[in-house]
Amino acid sequence: MGVFCFSKEARMSERYEDTQIYRIRHSAAHIMAQAVLEFYPETKYTIGPPVENGFYYDFDLPQPITQEDLEKIEKRMRQIIAGGHVFQRKALSADEARQIFKDQPYKLELIDGLEKGGLDEYGNPLKEKPEISIYQHDTFTDLCRGPHVENTRQINPSAVKLMSIAGAYWRGDEKNKMLTRIYGTAWQKPDELKQYLQMLEEAKKRDHRKLGKDLDIFLFDDEVGPGLPLWMPNGGILIEELEKLAKEMEEKAGYSRVRTPNITKEDLFLRSGHLPYYAESMYPPMELEGVKYYIKPMNCPMHHKIFGARPRSYRDLPIRLAEYGTCYRYEKSGELFGLMRVRSMQMNDAHIYCAEEQFESEFMGVIDLYKKYFDLFGIDRYVMRLSLHAKAGLGKKYVDNERLWVKIEDMVRRAMQNGNVPFVEVENEAAFYGPKIDVQIWSAIGREFTLATNQVDFAVPERFDLKFTNKDGADEIPLCIHRAPLSTHERMIGFLIEHYAGAFPVWLAPEQARVIPITDGQNEYAAQVAAQLRAAGVRVSADLGGERMNAKIRSAQLMKVPYMLVVGANEADAGVVSLRMRDGSQQNNIPLAEFVTMVKEKIATRSSTL
Repeated sequence: MGVFCFSKEARMSERYEDTQIYRIRHSAAHIMAQAVLEFYPETKYTIGPPVENGFYYDFDLPQPITQEDLEKIEKRMRQIIAGGHVFQRKALSADEARQIFKDQPYKLELIDGLEKGGLDEYGNPLKEKPEISIYQHDTFTDLCRGPHVENTRQINPSAVKLMSIAGAYWRGDEKNKMLTRIYGTAWQKPDELKQYLQMLEEAKKRDHRKLGKDLDIFLFDDEVGPGLPLWMPNGGILIEELEKLAKEMEEKAGYSRVRTPNITKEDLFLRSGHLPYYAESMYPPMELEGVKYYIKPMNCPMHHKIFGARPRSYRDLPIRLAEYGTCYRYEKSGELFGLMRVRSMQMNDAHIYCAEEQFESEFMGVIDLYKKYFDLFGIDRYVMRLSLHAKAGLGKKYVDNERLWVKIEDMVRRAMQNGNVPFVEVENEAAFYGPKIDVQIWSAIGREFTLATNQVDFAVPERFDLKFTNKDGADEIPLCIHRAPLSTHERMIGFLIEHYAGAFPVWLAPEQARVIPITDGQNEYAAQVAAQLRAAGVRVSADLGGERMNAKIRSAQLMKVPYMLVVGANEADAGVVSLRMRDGSQQNNIPLAEFVTMVKEKIATRSSTL
């Protein structure tokens, strides 16, 4: 069973916003803003929230700042912290707030929004009109609802560090002015800061963009286009292995495989409801003979068509349709990030059509599948997040049926509780057609990823007139579960590259073994060994180049090949191999048949060990 938590410092039973580390980071953001205003008095300041592992503040500065400027800002922050200043909260009217911030246009805009209600200072929806409040410490005053530490001395100055500078549009809207965002991090103890910085350094080494290039897994090309990865042979092997895994698991679970085209008429997405609401995330249409066509951003409407292609009985259900379909979504250029945010993606997609009484077992069957994959990949830290609707979004962001929302959300909640699966609830994060379970996972070094989703659709099946004949002979609309446990190839492989630092388990490694002759005199034997391994189903190469043996070993190590089989004259005469493993261990004079048996067992069982 995995560890369920928000982050290193927050237990699942305690919201991040209620923790002491949140207060520390929130207060550090205010202290940083104070220091910035002291150095640059003409600055217009906006918002400064805590985020995962740190905080930031957005400024409209009178001049550019550099990384060197952060050092003096950080030094001043330590002086402010040492001053022992009290954080004081004060509630006030909108007019009183406007008077305090009369020279701060961004604050005035925030005050107008708070006065109208519906959104907080960060733009997040609120159920009720908020009370306007400020926090003051030393010479600094900010429009803020808190919470904060009581006194600046509750912040350890040796556990605070400013990290980087970036650009950010006001309100995240590219039509607005570009602001300067300063990122920082804060912890309760200096050792925690040290560990975090070490994790970041390790993350740089494991960056999938760098390793993906070094290990010949994928590339991007300007003439092909941003966000459109090209998979090299090693990447193709990773894809094939993941698809093989998914197909095996899904066949055991009773899925049927389907195939659908990459392009479809506009009518399909109008019927599904994706148009016009999803249009900004879709590539523009092509018009041929007066008909508009779209390349597909998702597979579900076509799967609905397959389900509805013939009459269905309750005896047929559940029906589970699976497809590794390629989808295309027009992510904004600024949001593209390696394999994690792309425009072309191959999705581990499936849709389960079931009766209401079958829902819980089907939904939990998907959750069980997640956990099997987590065990296989050594993912022991994750959180299941139940994403709910918000009443204010009905008819806008969400299907306008409050009764069904409440009913289906309770069904998901009850299924998770009955299955003893811990989860957290987050409002206003559902899909437009129903609630979902979003899965956050952490890699081996503690880096967080959003991997997969498990969604319940109570709305779109009716749009497609999907139905089955129930036990009473009446028509009934099925529920549809959208699921993608292995995410997309792009995101999953990006995660796995960083999780394993490119040193994949044997079954997944693009090259599982490399035969290295000591001299040219053993080239023929090395080729024979490679041929026997290849015949046994092992992905193997023989390095018959002119480099010295040590250079060949180094080359194999750089490519993170699990097994290096060194063969010299003695090995050739005896028909054996000397094994060097990726982890540095060695074993000499192994009969080739023995090695073949060992490696085949590692592959067949998808072992995590060498």
